[in-house]
Amino acid sequence: MSTTLTNTLAWKSLGKHFNEMKDVQMKSLFVEDGNRGNRFKLKENGIYFDYSKHRITDETLTLLFNLAKERGVEERGNAMFLGEKINTTENRAVLHTALRAPKGSTILVDGRNIVPDVHAVLDKMADFSNKIRSGEWKGFTGKRIKNIINIGIGGSDLGPVMAYEALKYFSARNLVFRFVSNVDGSDFAEAVQGLDADETLFIISSKTFTTLETMANAQTARNWALSYLKDPSAVARHFVAVSTNEKEVTKFGIDPQNIFGFWDWVGGRYSMSAAIGLSTMIAIGSEHYHSMLKGLHEMDEHFRTAPFEKNIPVIMGLLGLWYNNFFGAQTQAVFPYDKYLHRFPAYLQQLTMESNGKSVTLDGVTTDYQTGVVYWGEPGTNGQHSFYQLIHQGTKLIPTDFIGFKKSLNNLPPHQDYLIANMIAQGEALAFGKTADEVRTEGVQEQLVAHKVFEGNRPSSTFFLDQMSPENLGKLVAMYEHAVFVQGVIWGINPYDQMGVELGKVLAQNIIPELQDTSKAINHDSSTNALIDFYRK
Repeated sequence: MSTTLTNTLAWKSLGKHFNEMKDVQMKSLFVEDGNRGNRFKLKENGIYFDYSKHRITDETLTLLFNLAKERGVEERGNAMFLGEKINTTENRAVLHTALRAPKGSTILVDGRNIVPDVHAVLDKMADFSNKIRSGEWKGFTGKRIKNIINIGIGGSDLGPVMAYEALKYFSARNLVFRFVSNVDGSDFAEAVQGLDADETLFIISSKTFTTLETMANAQTARNWALSYLKDPSAVARHFVAVSTNEKEVTKFGIDPQNIFGFWDWVGGRYSMSAAIGLSTMIAIGSEHYHSMLKGLHEMDEHFRTAPFEKNIPVIMGLLGLWYNNFFGAQTQAVFPYDKYLHRFPAYLQQLTMESNGKSVTLDGVTTDYQTGVVYWGEPGTNGQHSFYQLIHQGTKLIPTDFIGFKKSLNNLPPHQDYLIANMIAQGEALAFGKTADEVRTEGVQEQLVAHKVFEGNRPSSTFFLDQMSPENLGKLVAMYEHAVFVQGVIWGINPYDQMGVELGKVLAQNIIPELQDTSKAINHDSSTNALIDFYRK
């Protein structure tokens, strides 16, 4: 791994191959190989993965697989699954995969099998969730809990929000779920609008129980609840915690029995299947939650055991690297053609960009190549009427992932046919476009021909699953998790720390008292001083 990436034989071979491929048209690739659409696809683990609409050949894939082998993707993956401390900057194992390991499995961390610990927490979550869902758990005044508000930020919010929205069809509709993350007071104010404190449960999700935004919102929630309930002992019936800091949680007034723990080998953005998923389990129930874990585990096993040529996350990660590092693409679009997945791109933004947004290798050397890709997206078909214009006819190359399901959870003919027809058509249009001659045959006036030409040759992948379900959501999440890992290994960076988020938070702690006390001297740069002064006035 110490060899500089750009000096490896595989990288140099890819660079030479890129010069041969950069002007090749996808249209010609399909003409030369009438069976391309069947050859460049995988049907694995309940997912139909079509990657034929990419600017690749068999040789491209061979060279990309050689790069993955040369950079030790398989060996590094095995080390992760075995619990070795591959997060070297923090000296930690990386074992989100253990969160969905079946009972009876053995995964050792410092000589201890952690799987029983994982299932002890899952059982505790299930017991608590069942009590909320059945009405057995009562609030301080004896009323049933009807409202659940998750307070967290980053991985303690994005995962639960995305999972709740994705699986809303399976949720208990007699319960209200809301999520507070932003330290902007409006976020909290709107979340409790119309709710009664004696029917509301807050889940405070913070590993350290010290995160500024989360604890500010938690304290506001406590004040809001007690302004009605009056008695501080009521906190124990209306607040639970997902945390590892029992001392601070208890000081807050939460019963230690209602602390749901997790471990330092789980990164925040990989924690939606840890106790951070408590709100998800309350929403969909333990059985559906375990179906989601099953989907996650099935994709883990696919990634761990499938050869590169049949490995969905490996191919995904390599294709993303091909465009990022050789074609110079800056972004990756993800368009789910399912309304329930409307928060999935936002979830992927943290997963991918907080993981691989690094410019220093594991050896502490600044990279001489691009790393993390900018992820973004919105659900189809909405995006077709906003930003697809730029993807089709703009000057940016934007590789695109389409995600669709054969069947809708809500059977309202002909909606699903219209939806999926649009998804398939967009991939076709991006790949093959429309030439000037084709435009002319439609009788378009010559002065408008250039405006109606579609260049094509724009790459996309299509992921087709049977139907939105907890199990399939698990598969999709793990699929992207492992694709991120593949890229991180090849780039030689650590996808499992996030030191880049710290500096701004530290500086904010210095500025807060300067905003609150106008007599305090300020001594920053001239721009920062002026902004503080403007706010004070």
